[in-house]
Amino acid sequence: MKLNYFTKQLSTVKRWMATTLFCMLAIAFVWQGAFFSNTSAMADPAATLIASSDSGDRAQVKANRDAGRTKNFIDDTADKVKDAAKSNASKVDQATDDGSFIERKAKKDAATIQKRANEDASRTKEAVDNTKNVVERTVDNIKDAFGK
Repeated sequence: MKLNYFTKQLSTVKRWMATTLFCMLAIAFVWQGAFFSNTSAMADPAATLIASSDSGDRAQVKANRDAGRTKNFIDDTADKVKDAAKSNASKVDQATDDGSFIERKAKKDAATIQKRANEDASRTKEAVDNTKNVVERTVDNIKDAFGK
């Protein structure tokens, strides 16, 4: 019975020693990284700031260019939707010679589709502008933070 009690206590001591050793090694690795870090790369932080402001300008230019491209894409898509609505309405008009209910409905639907295409395009363009403005403000804030 004493042998079992002794091995149980020894096992507990081994666990505590292993945990302590692991923690000491972790502290030693962290400590070594703090004292032996390469500080020569931080000799002139001003050069880094100049590069970051240039990067900020490039990011703003890219945001403007991408927003313009996106707006062109939105316009093209809206035009295609409007053309499809006009085409469908004209096909219905050609298929029916008398001013039937179907013809009037097709023309009304085409007008609704064109109106909604314009509304959707303007909302999407506004969202693109808002996103572009957020990016530009963020870049300006970052440049101001590093500039001070």
